[in-house]
Order: sequence, then C-alpha cells, then structure tokens
Amino acid sequence: MTGQLYDISQLREQTGVFADRREAGRVLAAMLQEWQGTSAVVLGIPSGGIPVALEVAGALDLPLDAAVVSKILLPWNTEAGFGAVGFDGSVWINDEFVRYYHLDRKVIQEQTREALAKVQRRVRLFRDDRPWPDLKQQPVILVDDGIAAGSTLRVAVEAVRNIGGRRIIAAVPTAHRESLDRILENVDALYCANIRSGPQFAVAAAYRHWDDVDENDAVRMLVSFQKTG
Repeated sequence: MTGQLYDISQLREQTGVFADRREAGRVLAAMLQEWQGTSAVVLGIPSGGIPVALEVAGALDLPLDAAVVSKILLPWNTEAGFGAVGFDGSVWINDEFVRYYHLDRKVIQEQTREALAKVQRRVRLFRDDRPWPDLKQQPVILVDDGIAAGSTLRVAVEAVRNIGGRRIIAAVPTAHRESLDRILENVDALYCANIRSGPQFAVAAAYRHWDDVDENDAVRMLVSFQKTG
C-alpha cells in the first residue's frame, strides 16, 4: 500500500511558515476539510502533537484522543533516537542507526526498556482506562507536530493498526521528504503542509515560535477539549 500525499506547493522548502503549533493545526484542518463531520477520530501524538491535533479536531468537529508513543533515545542524547515504542507495546528498531552508532545489545535493551516505561506511564496519564473507539469502523487521523526521522509516527501507525485501525490518515504540519516516503508505504493518505529536503532538517525550523510542550499541559488541553466537545 502506498498512500496519497497532499501538500501545499507554495510552502515547499520554506522555514518559519507557522507562528506556532496552533496555527499549524489550523492550516492542517483547512487541508483536511473533506473529513469535517465524518465518523473519523483524531489521535494526537503527545506532547507536541496535542495542540496541533486540538485545532484539527475542533475545526473539523471530530473527537480527539491521544496515541502515546516514544522514541528509543540514544543514551547520550535526550532528543535523537534509534527507534520507537507504541502504546500497545510494539517496538521498532532502526537497524541502520544501530550500525551507525555501534550500539550493542545491552544498550538497545536498556534504552528500549526505558522507552517502554515512559510510554506506559504516559498511557495512564493521557488515557487512563478509557476504551478505544471501534477503529474498524472509524477512520483515524493521526496528528503530530512534524516528522524528522519518522520513527514515532511509524510506530504510531503500527500500534493503531494493531488495535483494529483499518483506514489511517497521517497529518503533520512539516516533514522531511525522505521520511515521508517511508510513512506513505503504511498509510492511506498523508497530509503535510510544509515539505522540506536536504541534509539539515529540524521540525522546529517550520515554526516562528517553538518550545517544548509540557506533558501536564498537554493532558489539560486534551481533557478540556473532551469535556467541551
């Protein structure tokens, strides 16, 4: 399967195109207008994807929930990873990165265990014991604030499929072109407003204002939306 890619041609290779995550979500929502008022459900990837997803769900009059995933981090770096784990316990390891960084089995196991513990904690924080909707019947719009290497979104797609998701649409404000190609193999459609290429890529470069989203703030956003939605 190779999904259809939708982007905004005027924004290709541009930086600083969004004021913040909220504006980026509104741009995505405009691209996703065909889904307004349908049976779809929006799943935001915490923490940075939640404010983007909130704008998408609000504009399209769709329910919002969280799809918790985490990078498996390199032991010497708090941002870069060599794989990811999903809310269902699924694990993906980037073998190319393992070889490049000369990671041994012990390091891989320790870092994976740490990532799994983080995901389990965040699942309790973001979802508690809420049952999942019937994703066999409802299309899923999976939202994050951007794609660099693509490991977290890749695992999120796999986890959603594992709990019954049949039709998955990925939606991100910005992404690296090469990473998009790999995600497209596993989704029905991918919406990305700002596609960039080249050896140097940072999700943050698409935003004029960028900061880390505190997980407790993200939980409050989600709960507030669900109460008023």
